[in-house]
Formats: sequence, C-alpha cells, structure tokens
Amino acid sequence: MSATPIERLRAIMAKLRDPNGGCPWDVQQNFATIAPYTIEEAYEVADAIDRGDRADLREELGDLLLQVVFHARMAEEEGSFVFDDVVAGICDKMIRRHPHVFADAVVADAAAQTHAWEAHKRSEKAARADQSALAGVAAGLPEWMRALKLQKRAAAVGFEWPDAQPVLDKLHEEVEEVRVEFANGADPQRLLDEVGDVLFVAVNLARHAGVDPSTAMRHANAKFERRFRHMEAVSGARGTPLPELDLKAQSQLWDDAKRDERAR
Repeated sequence: MSATPIERLRAIMAKLRDPNGGCPWDVQQNFATIAPYTIEEAYEVADAIDRGDRADLREELGDLLLQVVFHARMAEEEGSFVFDDVVAGICDKMIRRHPHVFADAVVADAAAQTHAWEAHKRSEKAARADQSALAGVAAGLPEWMRALKLQKRAAAVGFEWPDAQPVLDKLHEEVEEVRVEFANGADPQRLLDEVGDVLFVAVNLARHAGVDPSTAMRHANAKFERRFRHMEAVSGARGTPLPELDLKAQSQLWDDAKRDERAR
C-alpha cells in the first residue's frame, strides 16, 4: 500500500533531520530557531486569504503544515511526543469542546458557542497551579495578539468597558500623555511606556469595534504601500525621483494618490 500524503511528508522530514545524510540546516534546527518560521508561515497564510489567492493559500497551508511536522519530529527525537499525539490531542479537544455536536448539549447560536468554548477552556485549566484569569496567555505570541487575548480574558470576568466610547476617551487620554512627554523632553523610557499604552488601548478599541487588529494592520500596510508606490511612479514619470522632492511636494503626491484611489 502506498504511503498517504501525510506519511510521505513525515518521512521526508525524518530524512531531512537524519544526522547521517540529512540536510545540515534542518539537522541544526531546534524549537526556538524554528518558531519564528512558524509564525511567519501563519502570517503568509493570512496574507493569501486577504488576497483571495487560493493557489497561493494551498501552498502556504502546506508550508504551515510543514512547521507542525517539523516541531513534532523534533519532539519525537527527544522522546517528548510524536505527530500522532498532536493529532489525537486536537481531535479529543474538538470533541470535548463541542458537546452540542458530538453529545447532547444545546447552544442557541454562535455567540453562545463562543461563551461555552471559553467555559470549557476555563474548566480544563482549573486544575493548573496558576489560577489567574490571565493564565496560559503565551508570552511568545505577537504582542498585539497577546494584548487582545489578555483583554478578552479580563473582559470574561467583568473587567470591561461597556461600549466603545470610554475606550475612545482613554485613547485620547493616552495620546495626550505621549504629547506631554514630547513637550517635557521625550524621555525614552517614559515614551516607551506611554506609546505602549496607546497601542494597548488601540487594540482594545479594535476589539470593541469587532475588528481584528492584525487584519486592520495588514490593510493599513497594504494601503500605505499602494499609495507610496503611486507617489514613486508619478514623481518618476514627471522626471524627478521622489527623494529629491521636499516634504510639501511629497505630501501633495500623497494626497493625489488618495484622491486617485478613491476615484477608482
């Protein structure tokens, strides 16, 4: 019987990791060195989804799957667990956290299921030593994601603004504190703290708006890149490279790029 695709992938990874005849780069890697690639591949999956590129999405999902196989192979080598343990664990978790599908529980709608999911997570973690509502929010997450998870955990126990208006007020307050720091000489440590507060509240605002901060930033980055490239193209076509223009002229090109984009 021929190997299944996942068996083939696992065999390829085992060969790559073989100290005798494998790939020197793959053999040298460990969990810490591979973790950044895992994060990067997850973002590339999200980017393919944003662009609606299904062929690229298929490829990026493969790259992300490779990361799972890579980590599982390293764990198997050290005797911690194997790939099948990973699969069995997530299967058990999905069944356990969806009793309305696999048992006789009832949920009214998606919102009720989200509430039930969080309740299941809390009950599963009840036996852990750290009983804080914030326990288990991984320090290795991208900081915007960690901020979002911390805020959701706090909100689950009632530490939450009732709507977006107090968050907007708080954002204004934090921006004003940054302004004061600049006026007082821009102490680096104070600015670090105050700008951090602005970003943390901005994540909270996104949460209240029902906007994913990562998606919002990807869209903002794409918009900035699109408009900046338009500025470069126009200035080049006019015979003056963008770096040779003063800020006033560059700002006019930016406004033109915005206007042209909106007109399309």
